[in-house]
Amino acid sequence: MDLNMPVTDIDQVIKIRRTVKPDRMNGRLIDDQEVMQLLALADWAPTHARTEPWRFIVFSEANVKGFTKKHADLFKANTPEASFTQQKYDNLEKLGNNVSHIIIAWMKRVTNHKIPEMEEIAASASAIQNLLLGATARGIASFWSTGGLALHPALHTEFKLGEEDIILGILYLGYTDEPLREGSRLIPLSEKVEWKK
Repeated sequence: MDLNMPVTDIDQVIKIRRTVKPDRMNGRLIDDQEVMQLLALADWAPTHARTEPWRFIVFSEANVKGFTKKHADLFKANTPEASFTQQKYDNLEKLGNNVSHIIIAWMKRVTNHKIPEMEEIAASASAIQNLLLGATARGIASFWSTGGLALHPALHTEFKLGEEDIILGILYLGYTDEPLREGSRLIPLSEKVEWKK
């Protein structure tokens, strides 16, 4: 393996990756094989003790709208009547209108608890970032959402996850016709780094 490869390409991909909300996607479908390639990139995330805790549930074709309808129904069933709004229900149901694939990204907790939970969450989040960067490099738009019921026990139960497993988000993939917006950071890097020499 050559570690002297040029870094400019990966630097550029990291800097241009942006969130593109599902309503900004155009409905064009991604080939399933390309999504598998993104999942293969996710599989190369760092992992302590090789537990590889990241897991993915992929919805494509008719199952995309099937999931968004189910998500909206779960929202209705698990929201107190005083807090429920039809607009929120409709927004959740419409999230699949323009996307190609939806992926539930979750962390499978190791049974022996030798590895701290935080490390397993970090490894799974790294896998998600690998997937998002791979999507950007291929011109695929993405949205990592923790909205709706993504973090609610009802979605956890819907997928029959283990008691200590954690859903880290819902990933929406598709294409967009809109240019990616310019990126910015609100806090200067100098305020985030303490350098000891």
